[in-house]
Amino acid sequence: MKRTRVVQISVAIALIVFAICMRLLPHPANFAPIMAIAIFGGAVLPKRVAVWVPLLAMMASDAIIGFYPMMWVTWSCFLVVALASNQLLRRPSIAKGALLTVSASLFFFVVTNFAVWVTSGMYAHTYEGLMQCYIAAIPFFRNTLSSDVIYTAALFGVYAFATMSVTRRLSEQSEAAS
Repeated sequence: MKRTRVVQISVAIALIVFAICMRLLPHPANFAPIMAIAIFGGAVLPKRVAVWVPLLAMMASDAIIGFYPMMWVTWSCFLVVALASNQLLRRPSIAKGALLTVSASLFFFVVTNFAVWVTSGMYAHTYEGLMQCYIAAIPFFRNTLSSDVIYTAALFGVYAFATMSVTRRLSEQSEAAS
């Protein structure tokens, strides 16, 4: 197996394990690394691997935490973001990463709360009911946005540091061999 493939698989497995652990440990509501993992994985992993990383993390952790009626909506949001990241962050930059992270948080908020409004029966199926649903979800959005920004920055930061360290080490080895 090629070294690059081994590294990609190792990164994917590490991300899945990290996500599962962070979802199982006590944390504020909606403060989890899954969206950041979808963004990061989409940017650095091949598409066919990137889409499975957040899905496998959700499947495994939801199997432990408990499945819920709207999980297909949640999982679909992560899938869409991983695909978008794979396309939009082929050449990552801080600006594109920041824009995609905020957009992903907003996308998740709009889609999942719309699904709550449509399916839960908690809100009237009127414009006012939809607005009540979105307003009630604002405290959760704060945590979602915060965790997405923090975890995405951390993942890309650690990756950049590790990449620079490996590149520097290989360069030093190359110079020493000369």
